[in-house]
Amino acid sequence: MTTATEVRKSVHKSSPGAARHPRRPGRIRRVSLPYLLLLPALVLELLVHLVPMVIGIVMSFKELTQFYIRDWGSAPWSGLDNYSMSVDFNAPVGEALLHSFLVTVGFTLLSVALCWLIGTAAAICMQDTFRGRGLLRALFLVPYALPVYAAVITWVFMFQHDNGLVNHVLHDQLHLTDRPSFWLIGDNSFYALLTVSVWKGWPFAFLIVMAGLQNIPKELYEAAALDGAGMWQQIRRITLPSLRPVNQVLVLVLFLWTFNDFNTPYVLFGRSAPEAADLISVHIYQASFVTWNFGTGSAMSVLLLLFLLVVTGAYLLLTSRGRRAADV
Repeated sequence: MTTATEVRKSVHKSSPGAARHPRRPGRIRRVSLPYLLLLPALVLELLVHLVPMVIGIVMSFKELTQFYIRDWGSAPWSGLDNYSMSVDFNAPVGEALLHSFLVTVGFTLLSVALCWLIGTAAAICMQDTFRGRGLLRALFLVPYALPVYAAVITWVFMFQHDNGLVNHVLHDQLHLTDRPSFWLIGDNSFYALLTVSVWKGWPFAFLIVMAGLQNIPKELYEAAALDGAGMWQQIRRITLPSLRPVNQVLVLVLFLWTFNDFNTPYVLFGRSAPEAADLISVHIYQASFVTWNFGTGSAMSVLLLLFLLVVTGAYLLLTSRGRRAADV
C-alpha cells in the first residue's frame, strides 16, 4: 500500500532538476540586494551627468542660437561646423579658444605644483608632536572648509586697487611697488587668480598627504636615523617613495579640479575675465551664454571633455607602468 508520503517522495525524485537547483529565496535576495542598493545612485548619475552630457553632445552638432532656445530640438543641424570653427586657429573663434587653452594649461600646472609642494611640506612638518599641532592643523584646513563664494569675494576686496589689503601691505608698508597695482585687470589678473587657487587648494593636498603619512612605519625613520641619514635624505628615500601611490591620485584630482574650475575665476572677475586670466571654463561660458551661440559652446565643451579623457588615460597608463616597473 503506497502512502501519500511515499508518493510525494517519488514525485520529487522524478522531477528533473529538483535536486540540482533547489529554490533558495534567501540566496536570491542576497544576490539582488547590492544591485537594489546601487539603483538610486545609478538613476541619479544618469539624470545628473549622463543625460545632460548626451544632450550637450547633440547640441554641439546643431546651429543652436538664441532664436531656438524655446525649442532647441528644431535647430538646424550643422554637422561638424561648430567643431571646425573651434579648432580653426586662424579664425577669431579658434584663436581665442587656443589662447584660453594655453592660459588654462599654464595656470593648472603652476597651481597643481604649488598646491602639492605647500601641502606636502606642511604635512611633513605636522608629523612631529608639539604643542598646538592640533590647532595648526585645524587652521590649515580653513581655506578648504570655507564656501568658495565667500572666500573668493573676500579676496576680491583684498585685491582692490585703492583700499585693498594686498596693495596696502605691498605698497604702503613694505614699499615693494612704486604705485598700487591693479590685480583684477591686466596681466596681474593671472597672478591674482593663481594666488586664490593655491590658497584654497593646498589644504586638500595637505589633508591627503597627511593621511598618507600615517601609513609609513616610524621604524623606517628610526632605522634611517641610526644609519646616519639626515632629514632631507629621509624625505627623499623614505617619505616620497612611500607617498607615490597617494601622490599619483592627488595630482590627478588636483589637475581635473583646477582645469575645470569655474567658480573661482567667475566670482573673482565676473562674467568677462581679463585676457591674461581667461580660463577655458569661463571662455566656454562666454561663448554659450554671452554670445548666445550654444552650438559652438557645446562643441568646445565636448573638445574639452575629450582632452581631459586623453590626458587622464595617458596619465593612468604611465603611472601603472611605473608601478609595475617599481614592483619588478
